[in-house]
Amino acid sequence: MRVILNICLVSIVFGLIGVSCGSNDEVTDEKDPIESDSVTAPVETLPPNTDYAAAFSGQTRVSGRVTKTAYKVTKLATGLSNPWGMTNLPDGRIIVTEKGGTMRIVSASGEVSSAISGLPAVNSSGQGGLLDVAVDPAFESNRIVYWTFSQDGSGGTATAVGKGRLSDDETNIENAEVIYTAIPEFNSSLHYGGRLVWDGSGNLFVSTGERSDLESRPEAQELDAALGKVLRITTNGEPAEGNPFAGQENKLPEIYSYGHRNVQGLAVHPATGDLWEAEFGPRGGDEVNLIEPGKDYGWPTISYGIEYSGSPIGQGITQQAGMEQPVYYWDPVVSPSGITFYTGSLISEWENNLFLGALSGQHIVRLVIKDNLVVGEERLLASENERFRDVLEGTDGALYAITDSGLMYKIGL
Repeated sequence: MRVILNICLVSIVFGLIGVSCGSNDEVTDEKDPIESDSVTAPVETLPPNTDYAAAFSGQTRVSGRVTKTAYKVTKLATGLSNPWGMTNLPDGRIIVTEKGGTMRIVSASGEVSSAISGLPAVNSSGQGGLLDVAVDPAFESNRIVYWTFSQDGSGGTATAVGKGRLSDDETNIENAEVIYTAIPEFNSSLHYGGRLVWDGSGNLFVSTGERSDLESRPEAQELDAALGKVLRITTNGEPAEGNPFAGQENKLPEIYSYGHRNVQGLAVHPATGDLWEAEFGPRGGDEVNLIEPGKDYGWPTISYGIEYSGSPIGQGITQQAGMEQPVYYWDPVVSPSGITFYTGSLISEWENNLFLGALSGQHIVRLVIKDNLVVGEERLLASENERFRDVLEGTDGALYAITDSGLMYKIGL
């Protein structure tokens, strides 16, 4: 099988100083249609860090896939400063967070707005800062925006959720307030988690990390702590009705699932309504999980990775009764950040596929899922050598991706 990849060499040097109006240069991974079978050998060819055996066939290193549809990739916008999260506005523009504490709006033509002010101060050291963003389902009438960020407190820092109104002139956030803080605070600048996604019933799923430190790591298993969790809260920051631990002593009622390491990806399947997540492993053991309420996803008791030092995680086991197995894992890691399911509105063969921004992997992951199992994997935009922080299906059916270097890509027809 032969895959033809046309790369358009761009003579323009994209600076990261200031704000760009978007040059829409095709860079592109434009693919010619492939007539032969699109199944290939697994895309991962590097040796794993461990000799751990998968729990079931297809849990890792599944066969590769190659998109048959001819698509093109455009650098839509430049000049963003460490963008972290993004979401669609009803009119098709995209609102983007920047790690240092500002938001901007990117137009369909790639024009980047001035910074939006009025947000609470963030602690942007390490992995902290202004993180994800979501707009209210009734945004067209109430203009309410939600965001996650790392917040300073008397006992350290914490993942927090803020809320406010985007002003009519789109220059600032009005009446900003903090509606939720993930306890306990901890002196670390790592593993804040921080993704936001709507549950379909007007509540917010919020992800947190376990703050990375050996001291805080066990909190992922503790139900009186909000670290290493997926949470489900109302738009006022209260525990959502129907959460699995509501009314139970010494258990936080906002917890939806637990036993997570650092969840930077949350997405709801467009056909089933199921919640999926992606989280970072240590050396090996990045995971994709299908989240069910009240379930324990194992960290740090079980893992398909090892410590950065090379020693085992805990007892060095990958399975234990009462703990969920990942649907898919990577070893070595790709460092999955933001994720999105694609509805197939523009590129039909991608319907219900899961896309993930890979940081250390420096590509966009495409996972083909059937009956809640991963059956194929593809790497997109690997030639760009960028750390992809988040991916989003736009209102126009194109796929958008932001990078740590300040770029926004558009993938479409």
